Amino acid sequence: MHSCPELGQLESLHAMLPEAAIQGAGDIGLSGCACDSRKVKPGDLFVAIRGEKFDGLNFVAEAVDRGCAGVLSDRPIDDYRIPTALVPNARAAYGELSQHLAGNPSRLLKVIGVTGSNGKTTTACLIAGILSHAGRKTGLIGTLGYFDGDDVEDPTHTTPPPEKLAELLARMVRNGCSHAVMEVSRHALAQSRIAGISYDAACVTNVTPDHLDSPPSIQNYRRTKKKLFAHLSGEGFAVVNADDPVASGFLKSFDGPALTIGIENAAEIMGTPIEQCASEQTFLITAGSETLPVRTQMIGTHHIYNCLTAAAVGLTYGLELPRIVRSLEAAAHVPGRLERIECGQPFSVFVDFAHTPDALKKALQTLRAVTAGRVICVFGAGGERDRTKRPLMGRIAEQYSDLAIVTSDNPRREDQMSIMIGILKGFSNVERAEIIPDRGEAIRHALAAARPDDCVLIAGKGHERFQIIGDEQFDFDDREVAKRWLYQLEG
Repeated sequence: MHSCPELGQLESLHAMLPEAAIQGAGDIGLSGCACDSRKVKPGDLFVAIRGEKFDGLNFVAEAVDRGCAGVLSDRPIDDYRIPTALVPNARAAYGELSQHLAGNPSRLLKVIGVTGSNGKTTTACLIAGILSHAGRKTGLIGTLGYFDGDDVEDPTHTTPPPEKLAELLARMVRNGCSHAVMEVSRHALAQSRIAGISYDAACVTNVTPDHLDSPPSIQNYRRTKKKLFAHLSGEGFAVVNADDPVASGFLKSFDGPALTIGIENAAEIMGTPIEQCASEQTFLITAGSETLPVRTQMIGTHHIYNCLTAAAVGLTYGLELPRIVRSLEAAAHVPGRLERIECGQPFSVFVDFAHTPDALKKALQTLRAVTAGRVICVFGAGGERDRTKRPLMGRIAEQYSDLAIVTSDNPRREDQMSIMIGILKGFSNVERAEIIPDRGEAIRHALAAARPDDCVLIAGKGHERFQIIGDEQFDFDDREVAKRWLYQLEG
């Protein structure tokens, strides 16, 4: 085995990860790190991670050939005549190394993490809007894109991999951001993508039994969501939904500062619904002795919870409630989140990202409450994803809509018809469902069937501008398909 290279300008692995058991050298000097052997550059540390499809240990030889300075893993490594390091969790170590090599940017920002089964995207956008309107330059990482304070780029994940997270946070620091708002997905928590990030706030919107393809149980799912609290800085605070029994239960083992929000149960920040129609809603927000009305174009009780969570963050940062309310009212819509499509038609049309049973139920219940006529629902389910939710979504569509049109979503490499059959298993009366595999045709059929005072919900894809069939992405935007048909109708 060769000795460790001169550390010089290189980083010391021992200094970054004191718990690492280094073999073959006293220390490992590295200029960077990578978990993809194809991206290893001379001087990098190769982190061998076991993924769902590939095992990094099978690519150590390639990393060595590319000039890696050493190999890190959480499992024994065969003798490749290269310094090696063993750690308890290679994924967590990779996250910590990525943040350290980027200069630990989260320590120079107020990072707000938002997790939960539903509402992450809207809540994160509202928080970023409140802070930005108050003059705090704020970055945003989430499903809709990555904003580094100056530029926006399309997302690859809701919460990107560790190396991308480190890069984005570092860019925010360089661009003069003081705050960063980040959606934190369950996959990111389960895979330790946020290791090494110091959070100033942890917000939990709700915890429902959706998305249970991985982890396999609701108990594991709850434990995964709770992991965000472990990444709070010493002075970090939590914002939790008091009306959600699982989320509020997290506070029993959390001894840091926390704010609760609620509509039904007593909380520090309370919301009281007043009036709701298809185009707007009004509610009261109460914080301490102060109560103000909020009039927002985004509707639904679930949106009131999103607003309350965002307001709690703003109040904790010292912003006045009237300023927070003005910001909430200025948010006309969040792309694909009960986004209203208005082309002069005599009925309502909404596009929503609802692709889980709970989200679909909330969207349909919201629209039912503001619709005088029928509720028409166009929806499908993604291929190569949790199959158990398909009949549940069928059951909900049958229960809460007058006309359910089952169509394709993102079938990926799965047979489209088998996905729709899985959905139909949830119907007590299959004859109540219409089956139109072509999504564009299904949307046009729903709009053509709508009468004055009806409401059409196009669910499942929301903001997405593509459809995945096989291994290919095709341009497809529910909103544009609906607009084209509606403009033709008006013409």
